Amino acid sequence: MQCVILAAGKGTRMRPLTDAKPKPLLAVAGRPILDHIVEALPAEITEVVLIVGYKSELIRSYCGEIFLGKKVTYCEQKNFSGGTGDALLCAKAVLKGKFLFMYGDDIHGKTALAKVVKEDHALLAAQSEQPERYGVIYTNDTGTLQKIVEKPTQPDSNLINIGGFVVDEAIFSYDCDISVLGELLVTDFLTAYAQEYPVKVIIQDVWIPIGYPEDIEKAEQILLKR
Repeated sequence: MQCVILAAGKGTRMRPLTDAKPKPLLAVAGRPILDHIVEALPAEITEVVLIVGYKSELIRSYCGEIFLGKKVTYCEQKNFSGGTGDALLCAKAVLKGKFLFMYGDDIHGKTALAKVVKEDHALLAAQSEQPERYGVIYTNDTGTLQKIVEKPTQPDSNLINIGGFVVDEAIFSYDCDISVLGELLVTDFLTAYAQEYPVKVIIQDVWIPIGYPEDIEKAEQILLKR
């Protein structure tokens, strides 16, 4: 099974740390974020598809062709400000069957990842006290995904999208428009996909987002405790 990891962005919110290297290579507890992400992947994942762009040569040099025991395939996002949906489309030609999708700046717990890859269609979610900062998840009565709304001003749910979703190639059959944020969003593709397929929502109990420089210290404290 393949896992797509988005690692193309400039990481502008992490400046000045990202002036010299891409965000996935920033050190947390002595190791790059990308190490923590890949090490948490279950055994079912045998290939990592890295979407690269900003300072891609550094990621290619660091990961090589085999990274932490998993084959690596690289896809270049030329417009690495085009959004998460644009990034996923860059991998369309190399993805086969069911795959896992993850962001390159979120550290996940192993237990929930092991659960999600066993499903045909599933999504990891977390609860947030500030859901308006994220993609907010709305569910059906069956506990499956109804839709994801990006950064709503008055969200009616505190469940948020954190990546870690499992879909198959059918997700590429939908045409989504550029969002009001000016980007093509992967959450719009996932919402369209969920209208035809039952996307099970699974709670991730260990989710460590790294969006700002101060988040590194917070992440280290959590990891060291574990």
